[in-house]
Amino acid sequence: MQDHLTSTFSALADPTRRAMLARLAQGPATVTELAEPFALALPTISRHLKVLEGAGLITREKSAQFRPCRLEARPLEEADAWIGTYREFFSQRFDALEAQLKTMMAAKAKEEDKQ
Repeated sequence: MQDHLTSTFSALADPTRRAMLARLAQGPATVTELAEPFALALPTISRHLKVLEGAGLITREKSAQFRPCRLEARPLEEADAWIGTYREFFSQRFDALEAQLKTMMAAKAKEEDKQ
């Protein structure tokens, strides 16, 4: 059994699925609407949707003969929270790098002024 983050990142690894999620961020869409921009057979689109649904990134509803898909934000929020723990780490590293570069540039400018 996979944990939620593994399922989320695995689903997000494919550019077609990321494009589908981007479309669903604009609002619900049918399978046909989601398939429209891709040169893929409907069974392939369906497999992509099953991966997204399995990761909890989308839900499919039954509405008469249509099955609109909706984006589910919770798994993306969990992924963002996990990434956020590393965001602070990298922010501190970049701040230290910036300070080092400023020190080096000041020393270089001082050296050039002496000449």
